[in-house]
Amino acid sequence: MNTVPLNYLSAAGERAQTTLPLTYWTIGVAVVVCTVIAALLVAAVRHSAARRGGSIEMRNAPLVSGGRGIKWISVGVGVSLIPLLVTLVWTMVALAKESGPPGDAPLTLDITALQWWWQVQYDAAVPDQSFITANEIHIPVGRRVLVRLHGGDVIHSFWVPQLAGKTDLIPGQVNVAWLQAARPGRFRGQCGEYCGFQHSHMQFEVVADAPADFERWRAHQLEDAPAPMTPEQARGLQVVEYRCGLCHEVRGTTAGAITAPDLTHLMSRRTIAAGMLPTGVGTLGSWIEAAQELKPGTLMPDQHLSANELSDTLAYLETLR
Repeated sequence: MNTVPLNYLSAAGERAQTTLPLTYWTIGVAVVVCTVIAALLVAAVRHSAARRGGSIEMRNAPLVSGGRGIKWISVGVGVSLIPLLVTLVWTMVALAKESGPPGDAPLTLDITALQWWWQVQYDAAVPDQSFITANEIHIPVGRRVLVRLHGGDVIHSFWVPQLAGKTDLIPGQVNVAWLQAARPGRFRGQCGEYCGFQHSHMQFEVVADAPADFERWRAHQLEDAPAPMTPEQARGLQVVEYRCGLCHEVRGTTAGAITAPDLTHLMSRRTIAAGMLPTGVGTLGSWIEAAQELKPGTLMPDQHLSANELSDTLAYLETLR
């Protein structure tokens, strides 16, 4: 579903701007190498065919010391060393420039990767100013954000190519990265390490907001879920607390589990199922009833609600904005 491109040939942040020229350099070197090898191969075949009277039959020929083959290999290795050394030095310089946690980051996130979704905790010095969301990461434009990465089950990889390179999330270890966006926008992220059956459907978005917009978003995320306003919503809340609350949390209700995405502001996010489906009543109903058909292997079970239960549940979930 996610229509935001996974674009690694443009940069929208400080870290990506460091590595983008290196990316173009390595692509250029690879294109030149492939072109030269292909041209030499075509020339060799034509030369051999001309010597054999037009036949393109190729025979095994021993490589002897002092032959022209050894000379070509020596020249090729010598020429190749130059771009390889440039690439090595450039890579080390780029890694040194963008590695390490920033000392001036005003915002810290703890991100945990799980099969197959992302839990995002916004940390704060005061506990009641911290909150958890899922699969959609908001950051303020122009500010560095410290990101602590946790592997919740298997090895995953956090990758937002327009903002930063890949960093692995390893169970039992905390890896540190940082993000910075130079302009507002949505930037697609993806798990970059094969992590199981639904690896390709483990996406997320980084939303870079103007600082004032980010502060409004953060203040809203700290709020509890609204109380039901209609009998349908009240019945839906009962279903959510009884059925969904075994795995999900809805702050302000008795649904308080943390093994699945926090639903408190579910409808404020652009997608569900880790970027697989657009957020909407229709897609949400399909996901509740047939998660295993839409995303086989996910830990979300099909709920098998009655028509009335599903209608009431959707009436309540629609209020979680």
